[in-house]
Amino acid sequence: MQYEIEFMRELQALLFDVDGTLADTERDGHRVAFNRAFQEAGLDWDWSVALYGKLLAITGGKERIRYFIDNWTPVVPEVNDLDGFIAGLHARKTFFYTELLKTGAIPLRPGVLRLLEQARQQGLRLAIATTTTPDNVTALLRHAIHPDAVSWFELIAAGDIVPAKKPAPDIYTYTLDEMGLAPEQCLALEDSHNGVIASTMADIPTIVTVNDYTREHSFPGVELVLDQFGEPDQPVEVLHGDIGAQSYVDLDVLRRLHQQSSLARKAS
Repeated sequence: MQYEIEFMRELQALLFDVDGTLADTERDGHRVAFNRAFQEAGLDWDWSVALYGKLLAITGGKERIRYFIDNWTPVVPEVNDLDGFIAGLHARKTFFYTELLKTGAIPLRPGVLRLLEQARQQGLRLAIATTTTPDNVTALLRHAIHPDAVSWFELIAAGDIVPAKKPAPDIYTYTLDEMGLAPEQCLALEDSHNGVIASTMADIPTIVTVNDYTREHSFPGVELVLDQFGEPDQPVEVLHGDIGAQSYVDLDVLRRLHQQSSLARKAS
């Protein structure tokens, strides 16, 4: 019985967000692809770096286009099916995003590949929990990590597979159910306020690596906030929490943080 309790408290799986966490995809990836899709469609819409930062408050590409139409009132073609028009734009955006990935224009963030390889070597289970579309996920995995990287992940939970996107916890509760895991057996790796709300509402201990768009976000209830996972020659900046004497994040750091979270939960 004691062994079962201890096993339940051990770190079993890493659950990765994608955009902004695995790679800095937003500013020079998705934003650029959206603009190319708009241009191809003959629209005069242009999402600047600053505007896109505001639009990122809305998760999901189709939802982001709709939010832009509703709140910035751009000139919209007269169409009978606005939802279909938006879906078509988004499909072309996904095409352009994939083309960008093929050029190697969107590399992984520091430390991501090392952590994934360590996790695989040490038998940790891996999953993706994201609001982006499955095609975007698989394209990033294949072109930025390894042609067979999709198989590294036991589950890719993405896009419209759940009714509500982040900050709703649906994608995380779906992932836990599909993998047969308890929240306390996992760590979520996120980059944004919406992602953190989703993971913590699912009661999963969470670590954040910020980017230019999310550095000023609030991250209530997380274990650690960093500027990146880092490398032995590329030290991290710790914005919240403690990684001890280590200058970068490895599995020992993740396990220690997970254990501290488990102890804190037990004490409460």
